[in-house]
Amino acid sequence: MGEIGVTPRVAVVTGAGSGIGRAVARKLLADGWSVALAGRREEPLRETVQEAPRAGGPALVVPCDVTRPDDVERLFAETLRTFGRIDVLFNNAGTFGPAGDVGEIDVAGWETTVAVNLTGSFLCAAAAFRAMKAQDPQGGRIINNGSISAHTPRPKSVVYTTTKHAITGLTKSIELDGRPYGITAGQIDIGNTRTEMMHGIGVGVGALQADGLRRVEPTFDVAEAANAVAFMAALPREASVGSLLITAAGMPFVGRG
Repeated sequence: MGEIGVTPRVAVVTGAGSGIGRAVARKLLADGWSVALAGRREEPLRETVQEAPRAGGPALVVPCDVTRPDDVERLFAETLRTFGRIDVLFNNAGTFGPAGDVGEIDVAGWETTVAVNLTGSFLCAAAAFRAMKAQDPQGGRIINNGSISAHTPRPKSVVYTTTKHAITGLTKSIELDGRPYGITAGQIDIGNTRTEMMHGIGVGVGALQADGLRRVEPTFDVAEAANAVAFMAALPREASVGSLLITAAGMPFVGRG
């Protein structure tokens, strides 16, 4: 087998039933990758596959709740049984969680969001790391989906922002610990791509700003975010993108507030 980026091979995409994960899975399939698609509901995953232009290897649909260790182990075991190895993990499953300041969030809302955004990312990264370390040829790439909230929070986003800052620490630790095994890690931080999550926080009709007002914010096509992830995934082994920030032009991020 060739190197990553020379002969694109096997990718695992979590949260592949909607939004950024769906767009990335479709892009990788179109580029010839064999892709394992993971998400809690099987039907949206199959819709992702059915509507994807296919140029290369097959797709594997694996219903999976990333907060459940047994589900995650099954996802990676089925991927290895089907495709023989794992070259890329796009660690994408996530939720915005409850809105509120630190005094308004209850413990249940905090724990549920942390379970999906952070523990789920850890479980998937750990399983991918073990597979990449054990396979021959050794190595692979883990791409974590952060957020511009890993840099600067929105108002009333304490849970989401905290988890996304933690993803940065996870990414850097994987990159460091993966060096002896040819495992690299990078993080993509995306701002205001057009997805269901952005509708949920009111970007299109007026998102809450730091000054207390609501403003309609610019967005960009999710396909461009998928193109950015595909670029990171297809790099040769000798190169790695540690951090990539992509936002809608003109959105309130630099100098936010």
